[in-house]
Amino acid sequence: MKVYRALEKGSLDDARHAVSMIVGRDTEKLTDEGVTKAAIETVAESTNDGVIAPMIYCALGGPALGFFYKCINTMDSMIGYKNDRYIDFGRTAAKTDDFVNFIPSRLAALLMMATCLFGGKAFSFKNALRIFRRDRFNHQSPNSAQTESVVAGALGLKLAGPLYYEGKLEEKPFIGDFVRAPEHKDIKRSVFLMYTAAVLFEIICIGIMLFFHNSGIILKLLYLQNFFDRQ
Repeated sequence: MKVYRALEKGSLDDARHAVSMIVGRDTEKLTDEGVTKAAIETVAESTNDGVIAPMIYCALGGPALGFFYKCINTMDSMIGYKNDRYIDFGRTAAKTDDFVNFIPSRLAALLMMATCLFGGKAFSFKNALRIFRRDRFNHQSPNSAQTESVVAGALGLKLAGPLYYEGKLEEKPFIGDFVRAPEHKDIKRSVFLMYTAAVLFEIICIGIMLFFHNSGIILKLLYLQNFFDRQ
């Protein structure tokens, strides 16, 4: 939210600095719109690798598996680049990250689509589904565009596209259709999707736990009843 607050204050330099802390692209020459898009895209991607995926792995294997997942994810963020320095060493980290995020990223996308139903007129579930089906693979990673496409469709924005990295322009496909230009509040809206998706997933997890817990109690009661009936 530092990016949002800086933009609202009209301090583009502060917003560029804030967004540079969370993205890998060049930010020195980003416009107000460019900074806004960068923040939205990061929130969309982080919904998976920063929220939903860690929750999944912690639920499956406790803190140890959650920590192991974050190690893989951090290695991908630090060295998973196709440049002369990291092309060989970083490939393993990038491919491993793709593997461990394959299912979580798709679950995160579905959860974010579901949250569109709770956000009012600011979000379009129908368009989120349409753009997701069309653009969910418009990225080098098989996972990153899963959630980005949902956010782009839900908010009616055209995200991604060509970007500068270390002074070099990299051609990347666009995600979403241009319905309107991004505005500062879209950052807050993307954060709403992230938080609500996390809460929804937590509710689902608790429901599953209660189901199996109650099922276990019922099975024990049935076993005891059967035991006493035999006496």
